[in-house]
Amino acid sequence: MRHLVILGGGYGGMRIAGKLLSQDFPDDIRITIVDRLPYHVLKTEFYALAAGTASDYKLRVSFPADERVNTVFGEVSRIDLEQKQVHFADENTLTYNWLVIGLGCEDKYHGIPGASEHAHSIQTISATRKTYESLNNVKPYGQITIVGGGLSGVELAAELRESRADLNIRILDRGDCILSPYPRKLQKYVSQWFREHDVELVSHACVERVEPQAVINSGQELPSDSIVWTAGIQPNRIVRDMDLAKDKYGRILLNEFHQVPDHPDVYVVGDCASLEFAPSAQLAEAQGEQIVDVLQATWKNETPDPLPRIKLKGVLGSLGKKEGFGVMGNKTLIGRVPRVLKSGVLWMYRYHNG
Repeated sequence: MRHLVILGGGYGGMRIAGKLLSQDFPDDIRITIVDRLPYHVLKTEFYALAAGTASDYKLRVSFPADERVNTVFGEVSRIDLEQKQVHFADENTLTYNWLVIGLGCEDKYHGIPGASEHAHSIQTISATRKTYESLNNVKPYGQITIVGGGLSGVELAAELRESRADLNIRILDRGDCILSPYPRKLQKYVSQWFREHDVELVSHACVERVEPQAVINSGQELPSDSIVWTAGIQPNRIVRDMDLAKDKYGRILLNEFHQVPDHPDVYVVGDCASLEFAPSAQLAEAQGEQIVDVLQATWKNETPDPLPRIKLKGVLGSLGKKEGFGVMGNKTLIGRVPRVLKSGVLWMYRYHNG
């Protein structure tokens, strides 16, 4: 039997497995999905779990139930590309013919002292559970500080405001406005929503260090009962430790078929892959579909067709359960419509994969 191993049951890995299982492929190939958890989780909704507005169970999607796919649950410790082996923390190994690396990302703390020790995270479900406990144990009128005004920080702050009207919430962002990559109209709308809902916005932030109950910003101590870090990501440690060519963000450089150039039997999907777009669930899924096309051609001993440039449909974000924002093509969406669209996309994803 020949063996395709997919490291990581995230959005990219799930799309690869799902598309392959919906097609015919050689009978002598078996698929193994490797993950820490016994289920796929909706990482884009971790902000709601942290805020207490979504249950842990509602964010789970079962892995494919198919006789052609196996699942292995464990912690990957390293990847040996020369021997084609995946090593686990319990000292077990898994040998592959083809490998997909989709191990996701971790918080990036930019060398700020105390950030990793004293700030909470929403990058993994286990970390998000701890963040939920911390946020929801804050006493009435307590202070929450969210470091980072990107999509994750904004959605978390809005959801938390809806969940806990009694709390004081602030967002620290290094730019002149939150959601800096997005159109100005969208930035103004979201900023106004926060002002109307008494969420403090601190722009041009320069976080110098994080203490157990304070953030030091531009020399000023900002007391905080709970601190959440949403100010950047980096590839998984396993990928960072691999001796491969990477871009300035630490993501693996790939050829035109999403393969590691010197190891064409190895593909990289999602947050660990160097692509022209910022990492996202949508990008990982689109890349995963292309990887399936390349694998199918490879298994037929054919040269893969050139892959088209990935086109993303847009971005949708939520401001609580009733309002939202988004960008679809050149159109900026604000208000009720993007929130409804996001709910619909989430429902379709759960239904399609579950």
